[in-house]
Amino acid sequence: ASMTPLLVTLFLLHSSFLRGDSHLREGLTLLKTEFALRLYQNVAGGRNGTNFVISPAGVSLPLEILQFGAEGNTGQQLADALGYTVQDQKVKDFLHAVYATLPNCSQDAEIELACSLFVQVGTALSPCFVEQVSGWANSSLEPANLSELNGTAIPAKDKASRQTAEKCKDMVKRRQGAAWAQLALVSTMTFQGTWRKRFYPTDTQLLPFTCAHGLVLQVPTMHQMAEVNYGQFQDAAGHQVGVLELPYLGSTGSLFLLLPRDKDVPLGHIEPHLTASIIHLWTSSLRRARMDVFLPRFRIQNQFNLKSILNSWGITDLFDPLKANLKRISGQDGFYVSEAIHNAKIEVSEEGTKASAATALLLLKRSRIPIFKADRPFIFLLREPNTGSTVLSDRIQIS
Repeated sequence: ASMTPLLVTLFLLHSSFLRGDSHLREGLTLLKTEFALRLYQNVAGGRNGTNFVISPAGVSLPLEILQFGAEGNTGQQLADALGYTVQDQKVKDFLHAVYATLPNCSQDAEIELACSLFVQVGTALSPCFVEQVSGWANSSLEPANLSELNGTAIPAKDKASRQTAEKCKDMVKRRQGAAWAQLALVSTMTFQGTWRKRFYPTDTQLLPFTCAHGLVLQVPTMHQMAEVNYGQFQDAAGHQVGVLELPYLGSTGSLFLLLPRDKDVPLGHIEPHLTASIIHLWTSSLRRARMDVFLPRFRIQNQFNLKSILNSWGITDLFDPLKANLKRISGQDGFYVSEAIHNAKIEVSEEGTKASAATALLLLKRSRIPIFKADRPFIFLLREPNTGSTVLSDRIQIS
């Protein structure tokens, strides 16, 4: 039986170039990158040989929201995991500005970062907490009868929200005999962009992809010859890494692909040396080059129950009705999170703007130029230009 590539997508949210306190900006950028790398290592360790996509921004967003309602040890556990707290007014103001710069959905791109907090109907909520949540990214509080397992217990505004709501109810149902949920979290991150310079569907063909353990598969691979930003770098262990930038249309961002130069060097030898500062240095030090580019085509969507991940990071009180201290949400004791669900989706395909005649001639005019061929495990990052931020990173591999 054939195997599919292991795709790990990490949507990051950084803020390198926003105005404001430079130390705060740089500090939060590094903290969020390290958070993303830690999330990646945690999830990848338990998903051997399977496809998945997960968003650090989609995980950190609900934790930030819960900080508005947490006190005592519960609040400290959230702060320790994130590395910061939105109770700090400077941090709160800065992150609020970052979320405000995220591009909206348009004809060129579909980008959605959102979090819904489903609260048991009849629960009295603090007006201050309600105000803070409603103004935080694309977040909302939704009253729901989480104990009602049939029918539409959880209201939803669109198809995607309805699907996650149904899955949320299924998780509640599987709790058999446990106390009914007082609060359930559903976070979503979706990205689908349009290339500034399209890949022609007629140039896509089945090409060999060498997996992590040597297995060779034939996978749909896109191709284009174009002017790109490219650089060759060396990690702390001396491994050579090629980094390529492919821009999306409009203000959506750019894709950065990281590929070991030596085909005999596994991606697993590069990953331990990746840090927030190294990623920033590499992606900001590229130069223009004309190259032949080959990139696998893929589309992937996943759902995670975050409780086990968060528990392993020391966020335990949040899910325990006897220990959770979320008094700022409702002023009540025993208010806790019963489920934390995360959905993420990304698509990389040939779609793009209509090509000009000059572009078509470029593709037909073959010459001996450098080749960037993602025919073995690689990583990619997506940078959002308004903040100068990395908003996504992916890994393709076979186990």
